[in-house]
Amino acid sequence: MNTPVDDYFRSHLPNQQDDGKRRWIYPKAPSGWFTRWRTVVAVMLLTALFAGPFVWVDGHPLFLFNVLERRFIFFGVTFWPQDFYLVAVGLLTFIVFIVLFTVVFGRVFCGWACPQTIFLEMVFRKVEEWIEGDYRARQRLDAAPWTTEKVVKKTAKHIIYFLISFIIANTFLAYIIGRDEWLPLVIDNPLNHLGGLMAILAFTAVFYAVFAYVREIVCTTICPYGRLQGVMLDKNSLIVAYDYIRGEPRGKIKKNEPVPPKGDCIDCKLCVHVCPTGIDIRNGTQMECVNCTACIDVCDEVMVKIDRPKGLIRMDSQTGIETRKPFRISSRIMAYSIVLLALVGVLAYLLVSRPALDATVLRAPGQLFQREAGGRISNLYSLEVINKTYGNLPVQIRVNQPGATLRFVQPLTDVKPGEQAKTMFFISMPERSVQQNSTPLTIDVVSKGKTISQLKTSFLGPVN
Repeated sequence: MNTPVDDYFRSHLPNQQDDGKRRWIYPKAPSGWFTRWRTVVAVMLLTALFAGPFVWVDGHPLFLFNVLERRFIFFGVTFWPQDFYLVAVGLLTFIVFIVLFTVVFGRVFCGWACPQTIFLEMVFRKVEEWIEGDYRARQRLDAAPWTTEKVVKKTAKHIIYFLISFIIANTFLAYIIGRDEWLPLVIDNPLNHLGGLMAILAFTAVFYAVFAYVREIVCTTICPYGRLQGVMLDKNSLIVAYDYIRGEPRGKIKKNEPVPPKGDCIDCKLCVHVCPTGIDIRNGTQMECVNCTACIDVCDEVMVKIDRPKGLIRMDSQTGIETRKPFRISSRIMAYSIVLLALVGVLAYLLVSRPALDATVLRAPGQLFQREAGGRISNLYSLEVINKTYGNLPVQIRVNQPGATLRFVQPLTDVKPGEQAKTMFFISMPERSVQQNSTPLTIDVVSKGKTISQLKTSFLGPVN
């Protein structure tokens, strides 16, 4: 007979009291195999995050997300607004990957790689434990009246929280404006950079509020990913699952007392105490579970102590719990994998075939045509060229039209790496060769003897 399940959790959030007020979560610090590896992953990701804006390759940043200048760099490759189609395909590929990853592994990303979880559990929570003690000591401190000890501990904790938030804010700002633009904000007189200073303080305030007060509410209420997992998960998805077949009925173990035929769960509630969102994993899959695997570690420790096999709580699918069969790749996973591989192939082709130069030619606004000496007609055009490489590129243009000649208003020089070049030029044609009021033209953009792109435009002439 299974232990009756209290349905209270279905209508209430773990951090919500009956009167609607917030109930603060005080998770116990876990330990075990999963926690050790989770810590290793967190250290690696934090190192990469803080080092990212300061890693340069061949004189250029490895990552840059400059929304102000609409310039983005991913792994050393520069992207401009003209590359929006690549962003669209890349975003679609990423969404399919997230769906596939969730279908297979559930919400593991949230517990192991999400910046919110990593900063909260591996940075801010560690500071809290260091200053205020374990979860029971923190509960007692918050419930106690304000004393000198409480004021000192709370003040020290929040000062460190603010400093960490300040460091995070500077890192994120460096990702946006770049290392060279960010450095003067730090070493120069702040009054000379009031805009940058205000941006840093705004970022700091947001991060401080999130990690000092909002905390797990981001995961349980604000973030849409947790709510979407209910749509993406199925019975074959790997999740942090409680083996109710083996664990029920629950019951305490007492010394010197005959042990009745109970399940392996001794109802110690340690799985609840270590949960950073405050859920009881024994109630089944819940939206608030971030798959951090802390409950697996603490449950395995208990199983070892009572001489029972590990894995009462484990990474498994609902089908695996019910049938005792190992994980199998379903047709749904295969379908998502095929779509993902196709999108990756398309994205790879688009990246490889992306031209080194992006050129745009437009007729000068408000201009029709001009008559010149010698019976010729000219049109004025503007040319904009973007160099997407990290080296100077010489640019030439040619008109594929018999009798047409080019004359530049400003000479077209080499385009510097990552910059735009603009110029104006005339195309002149004999009037007798202009047989209609709008003649289609093709302009070749050439660099280093190779045609980079062919631009379509029109040449206006008198109406015959």
